[in-house]
Amino acid sequence: MIESKLKILVVDDDADLLELLSIRLTAAGYEVETVQNAEAALNRLDVSRPQLVITDMQMGGMDGMALFEHIHRTTPTLPVIILTAHGTIPDAVAAAQRGVFGYLAKPFDSKTLLAQIAQALRISPGITPQIETPQALWRAGIITQSAAMEDLLTKAQLVAEGDASVLIHGESGTGKELFAHAIHDAGKRANRPFVAVNCAAIPEQLLESELFGHVKGAFTGAVRDHKGLFQIAEGGTLFLDEIGDMPLLLQVKLLRVLQEKQIRPVGSAQTVEVDVRIISATHRDLRAEVATSNFREDLYYRLNVVSLTIPSLSERREDIPLLANHFLGSLTKKYEKNINGFAPEAMEMLVSASWPGNVRQLMNIVEQCVVLSTTPLISAVLVYDAMHKEEEQLVSFEEARKRFEREYLVRVLKITSGNVTQAARLSKRNRTEFYKLLQRHQLDAATFKLS
Repeated sequence: MIESKLKILVVDDDADLLELLSIRLTAAGYEVETVQNAEAALNRLDVSRPQLVITDMQMGGMDGMALFEHIHRTTPTLPVIILTAHGTIPDAVAAAQRGVFGYLAKPFDSKTLLAQIAQALRISPGITPQIETPQALWRAGIITQSAAMEDLLTKAQLVAEGDASVLIHGESGTGKELFAHAIHDAGKRANRPFVAVNCAAIPEQLLESELFGHVKGAFTGAVRDHKGLFQIAEGGTLFLDEIGDMPLLLQVKLLRVLQEKQIRPVGSAQTVEVDVRIISATHRDLRAEVATSNFREDLYYRLNVVSLTIPSLSERREDIPLLANHFLGSLTKKYEKNINGFAPEAMEMLVSASWPGNVRQLMNIVEQCVVLSTTPLISAVLVYDAMHKEEEQLVSFEEARKRFEREYLVRVLKITSGNVTQAARLSKRNRTEFYKLLQRHQLDAATFKLS
């Protein structure tokens, strides 16, 4: 087992005390970083996260209490110990009641300080990622050096210890399923199945059967009993991706399952007990969807016991070089290429890009560059071409809607063999409106009639 040193950030405007603390804590085996004011401490916390902060109470500018309040507001799991003169002990006691881990009056005994540090670090969830043990493998797939992501991983580790439902927010391509899997792997259900389903990718008519299963003869084509994903995930975790796209009728049934811990397969009169943890994800604003009655409020609160928001790639640009080189390493092996890295101009281009597709888009760009590269370094020209090729492939919203409409109409006409009445009913449109849609896309229903 290889153990990294645990990092402590010490904040004090007394340079002599700062040096003394640094010497004592370094000798005790800790990695120590020192700053002389609270403002500098906040800057360091933006760059990297320690496992503990020790701060003086009285300092010029922002004092130790104000520093603690900022840390507690942005990173509530990060423990803080306050050093205080005798005259400010009442303030320190009040601070402890508000969430400060502990306080020590100056002059303090080194053994007492080290004992309090050890106690704080034992409850700090942030220490696990610093230790390369099998227990840390839960987060191995999440490549980051972002302070915001480390905070999120700390929360994820705390959440993983229980069975509370988790709702993950984030743009497409940020890695919501990867995060859900990490929570599963960090918890007590890690040895049971992790099952994922994209609620937006399965037609409404099939989603109920996919989730809850069906019995033989429940509908045309149901030639045998079929286990749903709830049963397949028994004892483990069911990840409901794009939950915001779930139809309202199924939302009602999902709510009942969460309340009763039972499912009823389609066509069955019997219920089946299930023990499944639910993690869901969405790129939608579910509060807005609730306000417009597109999402049930009671289900929202059932799913949103704990809420985690994954930052977009543009909000964690410090991760772009790390991710790009990680993808480069795996993709050069996949394509058996001898590529050593990115030219400086190429990396600058990657770091400054807007990344609307987030991490997934970055991986795609790197893959295109690896496939086309003929030199040991990926050039800026390759990166530029790959990025602009993606921009050209992204059509306007109107064009995308036209394509979807036409593809949908073709599918419906194929299903109904060109019967406009049935097609209109299936698409929940009246015949007149459906004919107008066919005319708009220059489709002739007769073409789809069986000969």
